[in-house]
Amino acid sequence: MARVVERGVIGVDLGGTKLLAGAVDADLGVHHRTNRLIYGLDQDGLVQMVADAVEEVRTAVGSGIEAVGFGIPCTFDSRTGMAVQAANAPLHDIAFHEVMSERLGLPVVVDNDANCAVLCEARIGAAAGCSEIVLLTLGTGIGGGLVLGGEVYRGWLGGGAEMGHMVVEMDGPPCQSQCPNYGCLETVVSGTALVRLVSVAVARRPDTPLGQALEEGRELTGPMVTELAREGDPVACEAMRVIGRRLGIGLVSLVNIFNPQVVVIGGGVSEAGELLLEPAREIVHQRALAPGRDVVRIVQAAYGSEAGMIGAALAAREKGGVARAGFPEPVA
Repeated sequence: MARVVERGVIGVDLGGTKLLAGAVDADLGVHHRTNRLIYGLDQDGLVQMVADAVEEVRTAVGSGIEAVGFGIPCTFDSRTGMAVQAANAPLHDIAFHEVMSERLGLPVVVDNDANCAVLCEARIGAAAGCSEIVLLTLGTGIGGGLVLGGEVYRGWLGGGAEMGHMVVEMDGPPCQSQCPNYGCLETVVSGTALVRLVSVAVARRPDTPLGQALEEGRELTGPMVTELAREGDPVACEAMRVIGRRLGIGLVSLVNIFNPQVVVIGGGVSEAGELLLEPAREIVHQRALAPGRDVVRIVQAAYGSEAGMIGAALAAREKGGVARAGFPEPVA
């Protein structure tokens, strides 16, 4: 039986393929996680599934939940409060805050999913104590989060920090999401791009552990490639190096523009660790401008796939009218 969580909050991280939710107590302990896939859902079905997931967690941990935080992969318009466009999820032009407040009967805070992730890493994770932070989450697509001057940066209307849609190849392939652009960083560095790259490479080298795994019926996915890269599969390792170098190209521009103290790389692809990060660092060192290139740290996210969920819970506690009760203060 799950522990009753007093004065807790629920954090919900909605990505391009799945949802992760959990109750977070005052000591940042997470209780009753729930994972759900969002394949094949339209907007109404997705909203209902999200509400059901929250109710599942709420029922499991008792009546002590005081607020809910949502990180969703959307751009926002602060003039209307609308979640305008989701890159990889069936959400568009929806007053998500109002809908969830009405359904759940609790204080609700809604933000971009990568904004939630960077909030988590800035307060308690890999960028704790830093005031200038760039975060990229490499998953189905690429999410971007910025902390500038110690505050999460959202742009004028709430649609900023979409760094996954920075163009790195002018005549590159069309963006895989709802973005109307071509050659976005997302098209060449995301988990989806990694799978495309490996599917071509393994056809040329089927006599590898990766090729054998596919022959045995395993599905070619980003997590599977990452797993085999960590085990030394040559095709997976080379693909990760290519993705890492492409990532470095994007980071050169971000380092030159923002001069961050730290770049945090999260999302499923980041589980490859140094196989991904070292090639990215090499490119940044070769191509970015001094002094930024010489001092920036490029590191893996400390909270991995749970950063968005915990960040959403932090936002709910801080902005949802709930006392901090043990949560760290904002970055100075």
